[in-house]
Amino acid sequence: MGTGRRSGRRDQEATVPEASTAGGSGGSGAPRSLAEALRARDDAALAALLRARPDLLNPVPGDITQLATRAGTRASVVRALERLDRFALQTAEALAVAPDPCPYEVLESLLTGEEGTTGEDNGARAALPRALGTLRDQALVWGGEDRLRLVRTARELLSPSAQRPSPTGLGPTVAEATAGMSPTRIQEIVATVGLPATHDPVSAVNALTGLFTDPERMSALLDEAPAEAHQVLGRLVWGPPYGEVTPNPTAPVRWLRDHGLLLPASARTVVLPREVALHLRGGLAHRDTAPVPPPVPAHREHRPQLVDANAAGQALAALSTVEELVKSWEHTGPPVLRAGGLSVRDLKRAAATLDTTEQSAAFWIELAYAAGLLAGDGEVDERYAPTPAFDDWCELPPAERWSALASAWLPATRTAGLAGEQDAKGRTLSVLGPELDRSAAPEVRRRVLELLAELPEGASPDPDALLDRLAWERPVRSASDLRARLAHWTLTDAEVLGVTGRGALSGFGRALLEHRDPAPLLEPLLPEPVDHVLLQADLTAVAPGPLRRPLGDTLAVLADVESKGGATVYRFTPGSVRRALDAGHAAADLHAFLKEHSRTPVPQPLAYLIDDVARRHGHLRVGAASSYVRCDDDAMLGEILADKRSAGLGLRRLAPTVLAAQAEPTALLEGLRAMGYAPAAESLTGDVLVARADAHRTPPRSAPVPVPDGPPVPDDTLLGAAVRAVRAGDLAATAVRKEPASAAVVPGELPRTSAAETLATVQAAALTGSAVWIGYVNADGAASQRVIAPVRVEGGFVTGYDHTADEVRTYALHRITGVAELAEDHL
Repeated sequence: MGTGRRSGRRDQEATVPEASTAGGSGGSGAPRSLAEALRARDDAALAALLRARPDLLNPVPGDITQLATRAGTRASVVRALERLDRFALQTAEALAVAPDPCPYEVLESLLTGEEGTTGEDNGARAALPRALGTLRDQALVWGGEDRLRLVRTARELLSPSAQRPSPTGLGPTVAEATAGMSPTRIQEIVATVGLPATHDPVSAVNALTGLFTDPERMSALLDEAPAEAHQVLGRLVWGPPYGEVTPNPTAPVRWLRDHGLLLPASARTVVLPREVALHLRGGLAHRDTAPVPPPVPAHREHRPQLVDANAAGQALAALSTVEELVKSWEHTGPPVLRAGGLSVRDLKRAAATLDTTEQSAAFWIELAYAAGLLAGDGEVDERYAPTPAFDDWCELPPAERWSALASAWLPATRTAGLAGEQDAKGRTLSVLGPELDRSAAPEVRRRVLELLAELPEGASPDPDALLDRLAWERPVRSASDLRARLAHWTLTDAEVLGVTGRGALSGFGRALLEHRDPAPLLEPLLPEPVDHVLLQADLTAVAPGPLRRPLGDTLAVLADVESKGGATVYRFTPGSVRRALDAGHAAADLHAFLKEHSRTPVPQPLAYLIDDVARRHGHLRVGAASSYVRCDDDAMLGEILADKRSAGLGLRRLAPTVLAAQAEPTALLEGLRAMGYAPAAESLTGDVLVARADAHRTPPRSAPVPVPDGPPVPDDTLLGAAVRAVRAGDLAATAVRKEPASAAVVPGELPRTSAAETLATVQAAALTGSAVWIGYVNADGAASQRVIAPVRVEGGFVTGYDHTADEVRTYALHRITGVAELAEDHL
């Protein structure tokens, strides 16, 4: 394909960072820029690049040159480097300190050492083609095997400097370190090491570089150094290469400085030149290379059936915990903080309700929120409350309820483990607050489970080995401990949720990971719900298993949970019985309920407790005046007035059977109940108000959307369309055009033709079936280049096949700025 006047200049400008150091073609057919290297790729390779680096698709590049330019931007390169494994990153780091361009053999020696200087091969030589292929696929490296080039932005990010030490621990080259030195000082070093004198500073530096890169002469020079000098070099050789010196350095340091083995970096700092360090290292760019991922061996092995049974028990407990948590917020949920989130006090209350730690309570709260079971109610004084989806969730079978929770947990970016810590501005991160999203969480969570899935069934890994593997796969992000902490939290959360059992991935957890429905695998492992309890004389009831929904709901209102486990113990108290009466149950209904669902006779103390509370329930009536208390027994009202505990309620007698209060009805109810009475609330018409369990729900709310970790990975359809668009745009940008003699051509600008010439050219192309190049300005004023094959020209419009868009389009003739025929052999 030829290159026209405009496209040639544009391609060169777009690839200046790569082409400015090309130094020749490197052989016939070798790419001279990253754009040329990308242009030579087939469609599958371009699609693989866009899949690996989806940020390059936003928006779709207009042509290959624009794609190459965008691939070299700092933000995109940083993102690509963050997704390299350790050995691919070490390969890029070695290229950053290697000559540019770098032959493959030089790169290999930097990673494997000079021949005869290393011990047993650790696999770096065999793994290098794979690592280099990864860098090529992601457009971080281009060029032939004899001229490998790291993209300029990556070289700048990975190269050493005084402000940013290299990951390899290497310092600047001799040429870079002597750039600010006086020619006299350079000549002194050259004379000291016995090199021929020269008045050209560049030649002197080249001669010094040649000495330091010659193994034999370098060894001879180091043999002359004092023993203490070798100790100084040993402290700098693996980095950092900078050292501080006093105005009067010791004799070994002076010897090293006089011989150029240490060069001044500032008034009080010296640096070990890269060439010297590489000689001392035996040619290695890194002290330790990691060509293969560390294994994650099985640490303990269990029977798969035992793992599944243990995980199923945890899953059942998780369902109970989430349900208990959300129901505890049904009537008066905790308020939403002004900045969003839950207060520390309310988190402690939730932990006490669930009988667990605050960290564990934070996990369950965030899980319920991620599953869309609770949210803010949106009122002026906003509070957290169950959503309507919670009622639907409660009606599902247990296995399906667990599947909904686990499916919400796996892709969630909410990170409960960060709750209680401080952000960069010193503000405390609160549960359900807006600052707990971490986009890396889903990727780490899924990767941890994938590593567990690679082990034999029933096997659990050593957590340290698993963390080492994750650090190898993403070494840049592992520089901060967030990724390791996310992995720790994943192991803990997966265990309490039931995805794993005894540290091993369960069968239904494996189904969840593989995007299969885990409910059919979990359902046989869960105990069948029971429809009865065992009443005991000490006012307790034992549920020998999970209770069926109507029985469980009613019993949860009538009694308080005292202990959980394989069997749940409920305790009946005056307060719990009053709660059932407040919910609209009559004493006779409660007796019938217990008789129906108990396998043991109803104990007499329990029957007496129900009758006693029912006899006093509703004897007092509370309504809104500010509030009032009415009772047919005026002696009881007198007793209340005489009680010192009622002083804060502001009571006064209005009539023999009525007391007025300054407190609100809710506060008055709570105050009288704290004094040991059992008042009932009543409406304006005097009817008893029934408090039902589903009293408060938020408006319909969807589950929170996870925060994406960068652009989403495109699907095959989008990739195919993007590659076609880039190819078509490149075709238009690099097309060879026959420019009319009358066209006012300015290099780098669109040629312009008159309306008559434009019409004549497109009509001729429509008759001959040939393609033409046009410049077009749309209705929004955006200019573009198109390659079209006109089919019909009429009514001021030209219709033809647009090679750029890969479809038939119609263009207004008056919006075409210029037209040119393509070279005969172009299409």
